Order: sequence, then C-alpha cells, then structure tokens
Amino acid sequence: MIKKNLNQNGKYVQEFLDAIEPDFIFSNKPINRFKIIEEKHNNSGVDKTTELSKLRERINAIENCNLKTNSKNLVMGDGNTDSSIMLIGETPGELEDKTGHSFQGEIGILLKKMLLAINIDIDKVYRTYSINFRAPGDRKPTAKEIKRYSIFLKQHISIINPEILVLMGSTAMEAVIGSNDRISNERGKWKDIILKSKTIPLIVTYSPSYLIRFPENKKYSWEDLKKIKDKIQQLKIKI
Repeated sequence: MIKKNLNQNGKYVQEFLDAIEPDFIFSNKPINRFKIIEEKHNNSGVDKTTELSKLRERINAIENCNLKTNSKNLVMGDGNTDSSIMLIGETPGELEDKTGHSFQGEIGILLKKMLLAINIDIDKVYRTYSINFRAPGDRKPTAKEIKRYSIFLKQHISIINPEILVLMGSTAMEAVIGSNDRISNERGKWKDIILKSKTIPLIVTYSPSYLIRFPENKKYSWEDLKKIKDKIQQLKIKI
C-alpha cells in the first residue's frame, strides 16, 4: 500500500501519525454536509465573562447531587471564549477535579497534539465538559445525571456561541444530541443542533482519555480531525 503524503506540521503531527496503523489509507471521499442557516446571530454584545459567572453560580446551586458532593471543584471551561470552535468532553477526571481546569495531564497533552495536527492551537479553542463535576470513581454518568446537566450545557453553548461543536465521547454525544448509541456508529458524521434559532454543525469523535486507553482507535480520530479541518475551511472560519 502507498501512503498519501500529508502536510505535516512539526513533530506533533508526526507523533500523532506514528500511532496510526502503518498501512492505513486516508479516504478523501466527500462527507454528507447539512445545510447551515446563512443568517449570522451575532452575540458580540453579550458579556460572556458575566454570563459564564452566572451560569457557574446556577450549576453550583444544584442540590442533592452525588457528583457535586464527591467533587473538589466545579470545572467550568478554559480557552478562548470568543472562539468559533467549542470542544465538549465527558466529565473531569482526578487532575481536572484537583486543579479546576479542563483536559489536564496526559489527556491534555494528547488533545494538544491532536489539534496541532490540524494547525490549531489548543488555547485558541474553548474547552468544557458535558458535566462539570467529576463522577465518583470516574464512572460513566447515569442517563438521569446527563439529562440534568444538559440544561446547563446548552446554556453554556449559547453563551460561547460557536460556529462548530466537537463532541468528544459518548457522554457528550448523549448530552447534546440525546443519542445513547455506540459512539463508533455516530462518530465522524456531521449533524446540526439548533439553539436559540442558530443552527450549529457538530461532529462526534472519541475523547482523548478513551484514545489513551485504546490507542488503536487513533486512526479514526485522525479521520475526524481532517473532517473538522475541512469544515473550518468550508465555513471560512478564522482561528
């Protein structure tokens, strides 16, 4: 088999590609694209810092929540709040709970490499979680917990007002689009979500924590990353 030549961007791209099966051939087949509403809903007049602070207070006011009770910190989000790209992970882990910041340690390093593979600086995107508290024992949140926090998540998305959503992991997928199907059946497909009359394209992919446990799936994440890059170019988004 013959590999296609890729436009590599330094050692991070090479390290990412080295984890992919050596005989893997990337597909350039066109993907299904949903029609995006042309009207732009500009919320530049919104004070995002204030709105995020209010949302944080509402989340902290939740009562009778096992997730909140067993957590040290509420992990709200990091990165550029004015970014056109919003990444939504599953739940904070031990390091995130300890520091109060998203995607720490080995997970954060892998995410940084993944984004650099498509020429995106991690600090130029906004990153958060489906649920803002660590689940006891890092278990998967229940359907009831996901539904409860999805209300806050959708408010969070509305405040950031991105042009593209990237859902990383099955919990994020269930929280935003309501699907509890296998993530392998849903990943890599562009879908739409409508919030406050704005249509936002989204894509589901594997979370960095999952890829650390199952590195053989990195090749599929690379496919998804290429689709994200294509969408950014299609929508003429500047990052």
